[in-house]
Amino acid sequence: MAFTGKATYSAGTTLPELAEDVSDLIGIISPYETPLLDALGDPMREATSTHHEWLEDELLPNKDAINDSTWSNPGSDTQFDVDNGSRFRVGDQIQVEGSEELMLVTAVNSNTLTVARGYAGTTPENLADNQIINILGNAALEGADKPGARFTNRIRRGNYTQIFTATVEVSGTDMAASHLGLADELDYQKQERLRELLRDLENTVINGGQPTSNPEGSGSVRRSIKGILRHLSTNVFHVGDSGFPTGSDLNEAKINYVLRKTWEASSGNVDLIVVGGFQKRKINAFSSESRTYGAGDTTFTDMISIYESDFGVCRIVTTRWMPQDAVLFLDSSRINVLPLAGRSFHFKPLASSGDYECGELIGEYTLELKNEAGHGLIRDLVTS
Repeated sequence: MAFTGKATYSAGTTLPELAEDVSDLIGIISPYETPLLDALGDPMREATSTHHEWLEDELLPNKDAINDSTWSNPGSDTQFDVDNGSRFRVGDQIQVEGSEELMLVTAVNSNTLTVARGYAGTTPENLADNQIINILGNAALEGADKPGARFTNRIRRGNYTQIFTATVEVSGTDMAASHLGLADELDYQKQERLRELLRDLENTVINGGQPTSNPEGSGSVRRSIKGILRHLSTNVFHVGDSGFPTGSDLNEAKINYVLRKTWEASSGNVDLIVVGGFQKRKINAFSSESRTYGAGDTTFTDMISIYESDFGVCRIVTTRWMPQDAVLFLDSSRINVLPLAGRSFHFKPLASSGDYECGELIGEYTLELKNEAGHGLIRDLVTS
């Protein structure tokens, strides 16, 4: 090219010898991270049916409640009704929560207990309806016959699989043409659709629900996953519930309350606290008032990734797909996201009826959530 004395920019961009300046990288701004699935990890097995089931069991309960609102003398009555008389045996030592008095069960008639008050030299105290009774243990008589056998029944729980699909279609011309930033348009479209399907899988695992009728699916009913939020019922706490710490903001009192209640109700080990962005900032603020910095510090750190309490060490997972008013408390050892055998995400080429290549990304997954009482949930927190 002959020297013209002009700067390149003044020559314009229409000269044939000027090449386009386009980066080889394609920027994607849409969120597609799956932090909860990443925290749970890949399962060790697959589901083998569209209705995946598992077994749950529990020990015989050692708590009950008084179900008696009529007292002639609540400080000395030796008979009262309870919710579940079958939980008690003659010889049980029992104690009402918050009371120092011990009682000994001397007779059980349906849901009516007869007890010896002030057992072991303790002082009788007033009793009231709905008080919680702890069964300390049974004292058997020496040489007595064996007591009647008692047992629990194992329960089958289950969840259905859900099919996730996306179509990929690229024209023959598009396949043949050169593209900026990629070598193969079909492969690029596969990657994009797969990111979307993984994003939707995490969203469904958290928030999904099943149809109220025909959840097994049919030609007109779509089979879907029952998500984590729909599984939980035992340790679900709403702002304003009786006994729940006051206020609508997330704070340590609320987190420790749920961790303690979950610990009391189960042998679960909560190790994941799952939140959205707003509640994550609330957790980060727990230590703001006690944070200190040296004169030479140039980095301001305001993030809590691990929360350690008396009831376990919890990793904090922030996901965009969590409802902003909610906080999940999960025992990750009791949760699996399973593919149906041979149906993890894969690409299935389809026959083309024209000048194009097409196929379908397919995956079929289910959620296994064992022992829902080992997990917890807070709802109705303030979000602004």
